[in-house]
Amino acid sequence: MAISRRAFLEVAVSTGAGLAASCTAKKEAAASPLAGQEVVPAPKGEWMAGTPASAYRAYRSKPAKTADAVTWVQIDLGATHPIHSVKVYPASERLFPGRDEYYAGEGFPVRFKIEVSNQPDFRNASTIVDHTATGYPNPKGTVQSFHARGVEGRYLRLTATRLMNVRGRKDYYLALAKIGVYSGGKEIATERPVTVDPGYGNYDDVAQVTRAERAGGEGVFLNNPGNVTQANTWKPPVDKARKPLGGVSLNGGVFQTAMENNISYLLNSYSVDELLRQFRERAGIPNPPGLPKPKTKFWEADLAGSNAGRFLMGAGNTVRWIDHPELRRRLNAVVDGIAKCRQPNGYIMAYPEDTIFFSERGAYTRAWLTHGLIEAGYAGNPKAFELLRGYYDWFNQSPYLPYLMRFATQGGQGMIANTRLYSTPVGKPADIQVIQRYFQENYWLNDLAARDERAIWQYPYDRPHCYLLTNVLAYLDLYRATGEPRYLNAVQGAWELFHDQWENIGGSTSIIEFVVCPPKSFRLHAKLEELCGNAFWAFLNQRLHALDPDKEAYVTEIEKSIYNVALANLAGPEGFRYHALLTHQKEKPTQINTCCEGQGTRLIGSLPEHIYSIASDGLYVNLFEPSTIRWKQHGQALSLKMTTGFPFHSDVRLEFSAARPVGAKIRVRVPSWAAREMAVQVNGRHAATGRPGSYVAIDRTWSSGDTVAFQLPAELRVKRYTGVDQIPGHDRYAILYGPILLAAVGAPEIRLLGADAKHPERLVELLKPQPDRPLHYAVKNNPGIEYMPYWQVEQQPFNCLPGVPAARS
Repeated sequence: MAISRRAFLEVAVSTGAGLAASCTAKKEAAASPLAGQEVVPAPKGEWMAGTPASAYRAYRSKPAKTADAVTWVQIDLGATHPIHSVKVYPASERLFPGRDEYYAGEGFPVRFKIEVSNQPDFRNASTIVDHTATGYPNPKGTVQSFHARGVEGRYLRLTATRLMNVRGRKDYYLALAKIGVYSGGKEIATERPVTVDPGYGNYDDVAQVTRAERAGGEGVFLNNPGNVTQANTWKPPVDKARKPLGGVSLNGGVFQTAMENNISYLLNSYSVDELLRQFRERAGIPNPPGLPKPKTKFWEADLAGSNAGRFLMGAGNTVRWIDHPELRRRLNAVVDGIAKCRQPNGYIMAYPEDTIFFSERGAYTRAWLTHGLIEAGYAGNPKAFELLRGYYDWFNQSPYLPYLMRFATQGGQGMIANTRLYSTPVGKPADIQVIQRYFQENYWLNDLAARDERAIWQYPYDRPHCYLLTNVLAYLDLYRATGEPRYLNAVQGAWELFHDQWENIGGSTSIIEFVVCPPKSFRLHAKLEELCGNAFWAFLNQRLHALDPDKEAYVTEIEKSIYNVALANLAGPEGFRYHALLTHQKEKPTQINTCCEGQGTRLIGSLPEHIYSIASDGLYVNLFEPSTIRWKQHGQALSLKMTTGFPFHSDVRLEFSAARPVGAKIRVRVPSWAAREMAVQVNGRHAATGRPGSYVAIDRTWSSGDTVAFQLPAELRVKRYTGVDQIPGHDRYAILYGPILLAAVGAPEIRLLGADAKHPERLVELLKPQPDRPLHYAVKNNPGIEYMPYWQVEQQPFNCLPGVPAARS
């Protein structure tokens, strides 16, 4: 269900935004491909922000078979009060019917009454409002306020006498987000006891009726000009290291294979015409005849334009490192096609302006295309940056801004589009200031800085999800733009929360929408670990590494995300898997423009930029892949070639090349997973020793032919799984080799013999290396079971966390 421009502007007027409609309904209907679809009616009051699947979920009665079933909720106010008004907040989990199970106004009573009484059985009651004779219009997302004229009572009851049939279901029920009761200008119902009828009342959710108001309010309007800081006051921090935007080539190895598979996926999934389909439809430009129908409605039509963003993210990143003429030709053709559909006001999105609130267009889709054009710009297409600047000059003054954070589904995802654009060659202070004014949630910044776990798993707007990491990325960008410590404090708090409470063994992010994920739950039997979450995590850690490159932990997180999630979810050239499932069987890959395909192709395309980072005085060697980096140090061209077979072999050799000797500090990472200190040799002689979780810095004048050599102290190690999905009578353990998560292959549920929880280290003793198959192990006493890198598992049944008998007391 889209909201039309007229309906949106009426919302704005009713909430004080002072906007006026500029198009007639007839013109809008003709221009919009969504003409004829139901639109959200313009509310005449406060519009309710979505109630997510968390502690702020709505109350729902038990289902009834008929609409005429009677059910009620009753609040005990604790004492007799004069009641001046009552607010009823509709359930509003999603704004659009058909997108998910719930939508704005779902379950609101068709007929109902509200009464007050001093007796809990309501023998003598005063009526505040009675709509039991005729149907009450569905308020959708608008809060309903009823004047009570000062009637007195201790108990307030809402009785539904006719229930709504929720679309797609055969039963009927009552759903409400909450009820507010006001006396003398104060809300007096918050956290007061609630009872419900014995027939259809739902005691599991009864406390939701009087839950406390969300920290940022219940409405969708967000406009805080006091948050805006002036650019002339900004004191941006200086990055101590920067990622290379080019100059890295791969010389075989795991990363190169992954990138070649990613290229095949990009070239074989969609044609240029398919990527431009919705842009042309919006601009009124005919598509070529015979164009195949969209593969999916949601991923292509609803999220119009995200498909082009997905392609540009992957292709733009890839051609910076690999010269692939066809991939670059298609990249340029997509950018040119978008340019041909650009409106005179700079607008470039594939959906019409007046459908910005449809599905997840205003945030998800806008961010996808912005990321894609940024990558295309860095890949050498200047038109991509020009398109973005023109669009954001329009966007930063658009009338939709006060509503995008909480009226657009998953609105926070859109923050990163603005903040990342600011750091490009075409960025402007307005890109940052718009986020400060219309998107910044001060309470959330404070909660994150305080390491409040509820800030993540009980996030009060939209559904708690790995996508909150995009909000965190945007706040880190705000810090990098302004230098304000409050942003960095919040980001560091969020990093600790995700790392400590929602990171599963191997590095995958174990939190997802619509599944309750308490701290350290680390669920295995729900589809939790999305590839896109670890892409966001990797890029967050990359930004943090630039600020503090000597904190080795950030690179460890990138490494785990690449090996144990990105590579594990790339199914050769066939496509990407959505979830990084740790037990039973991996999913089949898709080529339908899912969010995990989009972020997967983006992360795989960026792999070379994670191997090294460049400092003003030298180079950081972060990951271990056969590769060569060429950069300039003090104006002189240098190169460093890395030779290694990691992760299958531990030896690493770096060879320096320069036209003349030059001073530089080469910092070699000693991973936190290292089993012991690591010795480093220069030109065959001992030069330094580094402890795990640090960098060894070698500061000298380098000449062509100089070498650095070391052996990574990678060993097999055992780590216990502590999450909620335990096996009775057993403990679960993972085996890792360095950063590499291994999987026990051969069955979906595995109980290993020969070890127990009192001596888990014996698991390592069970593994017998297989000749000519590095990191593959037979398992003694367990016929048919083999360990191998999780990322190499395809369709075999497997378990990364098999059970061993629990220790006996």
